[in-house]
Amino acid sequence: MNRRDFHRLGTWALGGLVKLAVAVPAVAFLLNPLRKKDGTPAAEAFEALVPLSELKVGEPRSFGIVRDQVDAWVKYPREPVGSVWLIRQPEGVEPRVVALNAECPHLGCAVGRSADGEGFYCPCHSSAFDAEGKPMNRIPPRPMDALEVELSQDADPIVSVKFERFRPLATEKIPLA
Repeated sequence: MNRRDFHRLGTWALGGLVKLAVAVPAVAFLLNPLRKKDGTPAAEAFEALVPLSELKVGEPRSFGIVRDQVDAWVKYPREPVGSVWLIRQPEGVEPRVVALNAECPHLGCAVGRSADGEGFYCPCHSSAFDAEGKPMNRIPPRPMDALEVELSQDADPIVSVKFERFRPLATEKIPLA
């Protein structure tokens, strides 16, 4: 093999490596590792939380959302990603269950029950909400974020929630990616 053939072979090999370096991320992007195995993006999946019979009418109850996290090629073990407040409505009222994100729309702190038990309160900056999640002072920019609820068709329906997080300080619900 002479010098010219050696350089030609080296150029082809180097060109092949560059093409491979470009192709691997492109294929990974097309396969989208942020999707669940069933093809449903994690943000669009409903989380089964509790049977309807375990919720008392008008009494808010908090539930943590725990799920697997995937970041590019790294899969993290199940960990808490947020929480929701579920409120069962009286018979004949639709929807039968209201779900509110337990993250304050002001700056994202955890919202708990108020001292009188009649509404919700954020201890970080004193945001206050009534029992329906509507603001009771001027601190939060919008009401507590309502989430989609789905009930199974069982005799005792299972309450499932589509958990999403929204941008704090915005006057509208803008989903976080």
